[in-house]
Amino acid sequence: MKTSKSKWQRLRRWSVIGIIAALLLPGLQVAALWLVNPPTTGPMVWRWGAGKFEAQPYVANQYRWVDLNAVSPNFTTAVWLWEDHRFFEHWGFDWVEIQNAWAQARATGKPARGASTITQQCARSLFLWQGRSWVRKGLEAYYSVWMELLLSKHRIFEVYVNVIELGAGIYGVEAAARHYYGVSAHELTREQAALLVAMMPQPKVLDPRQPTAGMLVRQEKILERADGVDFPLPE
Repeated sequence: MKTSKSKWQRLRRWSVIGIIAALLLPGLQVAALWLVNPPTTGPMVWRWGAGKFEAQPYVANQYRWVDLNAVSPNFTTAVWLWEDHRFFEHWGFDWVEIQNAWAQARATGKPARGASTITQQCARSLFLWQGRSWVRKGLEAYYSVWMELLLSKHRIFEVYVNVIELGAGIYGVEAAARHYYGVSAHELTREQAALLVAMMPQPKVLDPRQPTAGMLVRQEKILERADGVDFPLPE
């Protein structure tokens, strides 16, 4: 009887330790971003693993890190204003945008459109996987809380522009700028930057070198929104 009770106590103790470790792991992963730039991401690893089991030839991931101050303001301004213009005001969740999305869904009867912030997109693009599921959304929210607690806004933004997928297996603005335009991220023009942002809703399908009518409409709107606005670089 004592042995059985002792086993149960050990099991309970190790279960508690396991739960605590699981809860703290995202915080440790995020804290590591203080010291190092991520050498890879969850989606990159997932794509590499999936490529090993596909019959068709695997095309290697393209990923080149670049510091935020080496990215063209044309791109940083465009992606900030188009994707999450309240990024520097909220704490990872844009409740105004969420309420607007739900109000629109109720009015139209359609599913609520996405209201993810740059922080949430960064968490998903760095630590998690693509696709829709409540598990992923929950983890995305949890990572977002840690990121807002431990990292500066500019560090979150810097990681974001380096890990977002901008084409099949093309990760980050530097790799995208070189792949599509043959220039560095620092050399992107306003039009090129706006087209890269315009492709972000469907990065595996759209190509800025052959823009669709929808992409051109988005490009024009992005250029109008970014006209005369400067991205707030860190002091």
